[in-house]
Amino acid sequence: MARRRRIQRRVLPPDPVYGDALVTKLVDCIMRSGKKSLAERIVYDALEIIKTKSKSDPLEVFSKAMENTKPLLEVKSRRVGGATYQVPVEVRQHRQIALSVRWLTSFARKRDGKTMQERLAAEILDASQNRGGAVKRREDIQKMAEANKAFVHYRW
Repeated sequence: MARRRRIQRRVLPPDPVYGDALVTKLVDCIMRSGKKSLAERIVYDALEIIKTKSKSDPLEVFSKAMENTKPLLEVKSRRVGGATYQVPVEVRQHRQIALSVRWLTSFARKRDGKTMQERLAAEILDASQNRGGAVKRREDIQKMAEANKAFVHYRW
C-alpha cells in the first residue's frame, strides 16, 4: 500500500472495433504471455458468436452480463482480539468491474467447449440471463456478506 500519495489510475483507451473501454479490459484479462492480437481475436469472435446466437447487439449483452456479475458487497478478514471476523464491506466501482471481468474469463476457461471463443460467448450469454458460474460466484459472495452482517461494526 502506498504511503505517500494516491496512485493515478491508468485510463484504458476504447477498443478499435466497438469503441468501449470494457471490451479493452476484457481483452487485457483474456491475454496471456503478452499475446494481445490473439486475445483480441478471441474476444471479437466471441462477440460475433453472441451477435448470431442472441440476434441483438453484442455490446448490450456484454454490458448486461457485466451488471449481473458485479458484486455490491464482499467480505474482508479483520482480526480483533485474537479472533478473525469476516466483515462485510461495499465494493468500489473499479473493483466491481475488475472482479466481474476476472470471473467471466476464469469461468469461461473452466467451461467445456471446443474453442475459447465459444466458451467465452457461452459464459457471457449465460451471465446476461443471470445464469453461469460468474453469477453464482457473485451470489455466493453476497450470501456470505449477508450472513456476516452482525460484524459490520468492525468495519475500518
